[in-house]
Amino acid sequence: MLVLVVPVPLSAAPEPIQTDFLDDRVLAELPASVPPVITGRATAQQAAETLKTLISKARSTGDPRYLGYAETLIGRWPDQQLTDQLLVLRATLRQSLHQFAAARADLARVLSRATDIRQRIQARLTLANLELVQGRYPEARQQCQALRAVYPGLIAQSCLAQVAARTGSAEQAYLTLKRQVHAATNTGAADRTSRLWAEGTLGDMAAQAGLRSAPRHWQAVLSINPDDLYIRAQLADWYLGQGDFDAVLVLTRGYEAVDSLAVIQAIAMTELGHTEADELNRRLRQRFAEARWRGAMLHKRDFARFQLDVERRPKVALDIALENWQSQREPLDTRLVLRAALAANNTRKLTQVLDWLTRHGQVDARYPEIR
Repeated sequence: MLVLVVPVPLSAAPEPIQTDFLDDRVLAELPASVPPVITGRATAQQAAETLKTLISKARSTGDPRYLGYAETLIGRWPDQQLTDQLLVLRATLRQSLHQFAAARADLARVLSRATDIRQRIQARLTLANLELVQGRYPEARQQCQALRAVYPGLIAQSCLAQVAARTGSAEQAYLTLKRQVHAATNTGAADRTSRLWAEGTLGDMAAQAGLRSAPRHWQAVLSINPDDLYIRAQLADWYLGQGDFDAVLVLTRGYEAVDSLAVIQAIAMTELGHTEADELNRRLRQRFAEARWRGAMLHKRDFARFQLDVERRPKVALDIALENWQSQREPLDTRLVLRAALAANNTRKLTQVLDWLTRHGQVDARYPEIR
């Protein structure tokens, strides 16, 4: 995990250990089961199946401990014995831990040697997503095109549509992918995974283009897969932007352990003057302080957003948002930097981001209006 080094005047360590509590008080909840440690006697396939389960658990629960378990397990597997499947899974894990350069190296290694078409497809898709996250659009387009050549269909079309949307053609890319989804559905060419992937992409592009259809696409995904935390956060963020705070609370209730959803809920509660706002904000302050103390600040976007919209500390928020933006340049990361720079009245940083947007032709209806 990345270490956050910013001049934030928070406590350098978590709150003092409390010893005065009732015997039956629940202090922490651990996962129901901890996976067995993979030993040298395990097969590569067994290792891969365990890693897939752990990564899936991390995505569906937001619990970073599953990533820690996965990191421990893959770390015990000799590097020279890593199969292509294990390399792809390690790259996926490394991307989740924001170790982007190491993830890219693993994927390049797979693409240079793999003969199994399934692993080459997965490596291409993972690499395309990584390039998109980092705002490397020419490289992302190249990977999407290579993916389409070996795996044509909605996933490759969604990949190319995202690149087009982030480089100046959001509405046109949305309409094109929407037609492709309709055609694939009518011909029976769209499997469940591809359809969900495309619906999520349509939601993202609709939001970027300022279309009112965005929530419909995200709701379609959640109706089938309510544990998709990324889509849940996108939809909650949309409602927050619309000022529909009650809808935000419905979507985020019960997900307070997930940083992105907890921060969105905290903002909505703060705006509403909700009776539970102070307690949630206190818990988030402690959570972020402990993460900084451990050197494990993984979700810097969420921390920066909390500083900007709850703590009302725009200069602190801008420092953190910029550090995050150096490696992650998704639209929500960029929007946060723009908002923080405006709030902090930092024209120089604002201009740097605007110049980057101009170079790529990127426009997003969710970005603040710059006068």
